[in-house]
Amino acid sequence: MTKTEKTKQFIIEKSSVHFNKIGYLGTSLRDITNLTGLTKGSIYGNFENKEEVAKAAYKYNAKRIGNKIISALNQSPSGAINKLMAIVDFYKNNWSVIIETGGCPLLNAATESDDAFPKLNIEVRKSFIGFTKIFEDIIKNGIEERIFKHDLNIKEYASTMVMLIEGGVLLSKTMADKEYLNISLKRIENLIHNEMKL
Repeated sequence: MTKTEKTKQFIIEKSSVHFNKIGYLGTSLRDITNLTGLTKGSIYGNFENKEEVAKAAYKYNAKRIGNKIISALNQSPSGAINKLMAIVDFYKNNWSVIIETGGCPLLNAATESDDAFPKLNIEVRKSFIGFTKIFEDIIKNGIEERIFKHDLNIKEYASTMVMLIEGGVLLSKTMADKEYLNISLKRIENLIHNEMKL
């Protein structure tokens, strides 16, 4: 990495959790300078404006949680059911870490960027498409492996699982009670074993 690339990465890493906790619009340039110890000129020397820092921080946050999910999938046994359960277990086991860093970055950014930050909203859409595709690919593999029913609506089930996870995280964080997430994850398990499985 060049010196410029290292500085940009430093700014992103130092401000990423703050952006996720306080908000991508709510985080000020002063917050960024305080977090990084850099001057306003240094920030603007590496990013066009605060919105560009926010977008980079979001992409970093989304990639970080995405990589953790992929790692959980790679470490799980083969088979579609095992892969889906690896995602369920990831959220069960990492609830406290997700909350400590401000909650799900996809959910936080989606809520905030819908109308007020169109450039960020584009990135959030990409993230949700990617997250849903993980489920779609696993379900498709399960059908090919003859583990799941051949006539499943792959997109519908994948989208439902994403919605259950994100809704569970949202309600659990809002109510400060993990049980709401557990209810959502149990519903996913029920879908797998009682609706999808042959």
